Amino acid sequence: MSMWGSPMSGRSQPLDYASGSGVRDKAAIHFFNAVYAWMAVGLAVTASVGWLVASNTSSLKHLFSGGALIGIFLVQIILVVAISGAINRINAAVATALFVLYAAINGLLFASIFLVYSLPSIAGTFIACAAMFGAMSLYGMFTKTNLTSMGKILFMALIGLIAASFVNMFVANSALYWLISYAGVLIFAGLTAYDTQRLQVMAAQTQGNAALAARLSVSGALMLYLDFINMFLLLLRIMGKQRN
Repeated sequence: MSMWGSPMSGRSQPLDYASGSGVRDKAAIHFFNAVYAWMAVGLAVTASVGWLVASNTSSLKHLFSGGALIGIFLVQIILVVAISGAINRINAAVATALFVLYAAINGLLFASIFLVYSLPSIAGTFIACAAMFGAMSLYGMFTKTNLTSMGKILFMALIGLIAASFVNMFVANSALYWLISYAGVLIFAGLTAYDTQRLQVMAAQTQGNAALAARLSVSGALMLYLDFINMFLLLLRIMGKQRN
């Protein structure tokens, strides 16, 4: 799944907030509409693939056998790097195809949550995550505060979270498990606001350049998709009820 490495893509770059012009002009509104639309497509693809795989016993056997999971994880990293690093060298169609492919591959790993958690629990967690994500995205969109410093702190906190998760794989400490879960929700909620503000700068940079706007809208969708997915998975650890 998407915890933890891939969400770090591109977050070490400073936010040139002064160049952003907000989301109130038509071009910026069009850009954000495209970002959220592609993000929604990515989430729908992930959920659909996950559900279909979880419903197919044969697919599950192949997925959880041998080194399939390791291979899938490596392909995910390659795709994120390709989309983020080559976004200015590939056209919008290629960027979109890579993003949808990434969402579909992520769906393969999401099959496990349909096996572990009940559907009402998954649905309730999704609604809670959507509400939190929406609130933080709106904050990042309309706040007049420059969130650059907060983004740097959250990036370092994310690295610490990854390190703590790795350590807990071996020590299996329940207190650390819950600390990671709650801290992770807060970190990705903050990153949602920060990334939304970054997207305002990206929107300003695409003024009068439809091709650039199409490419960057896919890159922006990937950023927010990763924030949402990771926040959802962490909330599911907190709120989810496992199947009997």
